[in-house]
Parts: sequence; structure tokens; C-alpha cells
Amino acid sequence: MRVVIVTESFPPDVNGVAHCALQTARHLVARGHDPLVIAPASSSAAFAGAGTASPSPSPSASLRTNDSDAPCPVVRIPSLPLPGYPQVRVALPSRRVAATLAAHRADVVHLAGPFVLGVRGMAAAARLGIPAVAVYQTDLAGYARTYMGAGEAAAWRRLRAVHSAADRTLAPSSAAMKDLAEHRVPRVRLWPRGVDTVRFRPELRDEELRRSLAPNGELIVGYVGRLAPEKHVELLSGVCALPGVRVVIVGDGPSEPSLRTALPGAVFLGRRTGDELARIFASFDVFAHTGPYETFCQTVQEAMASGTPVVAPAAGGPLDLVDHGRTGLLVPPHDARAVADAVRDLQAAPGLRASYGSTARATVEGRTWAAVGDQLLDHYAEVLGERTAVVA
Repeated sequence: MRVVIVTESFPPDVNGVAHCALQTARHLVARGHDPLVIAPASSSAAFAGAGTASPSPSPSASLRTNDSDAPCPVVRIPSLPLPGYPQVRVALPSRRVAATLAAHRADVVHLAGPFVLGVRGMAAAARLGIPAVAVYQTDLAGYARTYMGAGEAAAWRRLRAVHSAADRTLAPSSAAMKDLAEHRVPRVRLWPRGVDTVRFRPELRDEELRRSLAPNGELIVGYVGRLAPEKHVELLSGVCALPGVRVVIVGDGPSEPSLRTALPGAVFLGRRTGDELARIFASFDVFAHTGPYETFCQTVQEAMASGTPVVAPAAGGPLDLVDHGRTGLLVPPHDARAVADAVRDLQAAPGLRASYGSTARATVEGRTWAAVGDQLLDHYAEVLGERTAVVA
């Protein structure tokens, strides 16, 4: 099967959309399929010849040097940084999208978190008569509410337009499915996310690292993710005030300067990835996530795979992931006191922390990327079958 993955983000970006697109490409290659990725260029300097590219490029000629670790060809579209949030790139209009779909002779177009580049990918797929599967991954209406104080209705109109044009929309959680249904998005099916249970595992707990982070033996409460307004990491302020607790923040983003003020005593490690990140996850005593707009929340699942109990808001993706009172604790969204109270309860109960952590690990052991990837292939096959039936 020849698949073109049109994604709003791809490594070296570090976020849920980029990670899921990478894992999808890897699985397609592992199963003998032929994927190609279309993604925004990380920067104009990193994209050789972006301004003079041929409208009908050879996909292999569009590879960037630092895409050499990608499992398949990657076509980069010229992009600009999002104002106020330069870590997010927005692809510019380009005939390269349609030309690449045609050159690759795609059987299916996979739209990862479609909003800008994905909209163009959907339009190109429709013109070429190629079936499209759209993956809903980002609560853009929640982001509009956070950044603009309005704009939710406009965001949903755009989301509804692109997802309604797709042959199938895949939602990562029951909460996301409910949101899509309430906004009249048709043909929605559940497709969760996998987790690397080999990389993320309890055995990586590192006592030397723990001593460096908490030299007085403090309980280590960690957050991993982007430092951006919609994540509401400032809700950890009450946790910072708890005696005998050390808050550790992993990630970067525009909110970092204000968070350094709001979270006195917290340790900021910056962006960490790969095996180093897995070692950090396993060395936490508690993982605390604060963002209320997560359609899935991959870092919660990685913490669970690491055997770390979770505190998370009772909203969005964590509702499917955290079994309250068995693998962690769910708290009301936007409630700093509830987060601090949950951490205090776990601090006082080491046996409970151990029980939650071991149960969390057992819960996710079957959620591998291979298993989830095979589910995706089933969705592709069903969509292709439906298209064939219509033509017949």
C-alpha cells in the first residue's frame, strides 16, 4: 500500500502529532508498505531550495539532511513560525502537496492533525480521487479559547469542514469522539495511541539521577510536555509549596520564563528525548499533568509504562487512560488545590504509589505501537473497501 502522511508537524519537532506521525511511518515500513511524509519545514534555513522548488519534485530530491533518521522519504513544505509561538511552524501554500501525492501514486492519504497543511492535503486528495483518513489529534478550539479568548466556533467550523470531507476520522479517545459528534463530524471511529513499553519501563529508575534532582530525598513530582499557556503548568504552584516535594519540569516553550517565577524551587531540565527521557520518567515518584485540552495525552501513557502513578485532570484523553484509584488520581480541571491535595495524599502513602505504578504498567503493556499500527491498517483497508464498493 502506498500511503502519503500529510502532517502539521514531524521530527525534529517534539509533540504528539509529530511523534504519532513518525510511529505511523515506522509501522507502515515494518509491515512492508510504502509511506511518504509531507510536513512543514522546521525553518527556512534548514530547507534547501524551499523558495525555488519545482512544482513537480521527485520525492527523494525533497529530503532534508536532518531527515536522514526518518523511516521513509520526507517532503518539506516552506513554512513560517506561528506568531508568539515560534516552535510551531505553519506551512505556506505550495503546489508541492498535490504534485507529491500524484508522484507517489498514493492509495491512501493520512492527514495527521489537519488544520493548515492537512486542509491542502485533503483538497489535493479529493481532486485526485484518493481516499483520505483524517486523524483528530489537537483540541484547536481549546487552544483558540486559551490564546484568543474566543474563536472556538471558527475553529470548529474549519475542523468540521476538513474532517467531513475525509472518508473516515479517527479520534484518539472517547472524549474526543464525543466532541466530534457534538460538532456534527461524521464517520468517526476510535483509534488510540501506542506506547513504547521497551523504552519506557520501571527498571530505568536511576537513584543517582534522583539524588541530583532531590538531594534531600524529596518526593519527585514531574511534568513532561510543552511549556505553553494551554498546558496550565502554573497549576503546580501548590505542589511546589508542599514540604518534602521537589517539582521537576521537562520541556520548553513560550511559557518557560513565567513558569520559572510561578514555580519557585522547581527544577527545569529543558527538552529531553529518547532514552534520557525514559530514565527521567522512571525516576519520578509521581507524574502530574495539568493540561485540560488533551485529546489523548501521550505523556500520561509514557508515565504509566514507566511504572509511575499519575495525577491528571478529569478531562479529555486522561479519562480513558487513568483509572482513578487504581493507576492514579483524576482531579477537577483548572484546580491547583486539587492537584496539590492529590500529590499530598500520594506523598503520605508510598504503598499506594507502588500499587498504582505497578497497575499502571500492567494496564499499558498491550498498547504497543505495533498493535495500534495494525488497527490503523484495518481502518485503511475498510476505507479502501468502501471506496471500491461505491465505484462498483
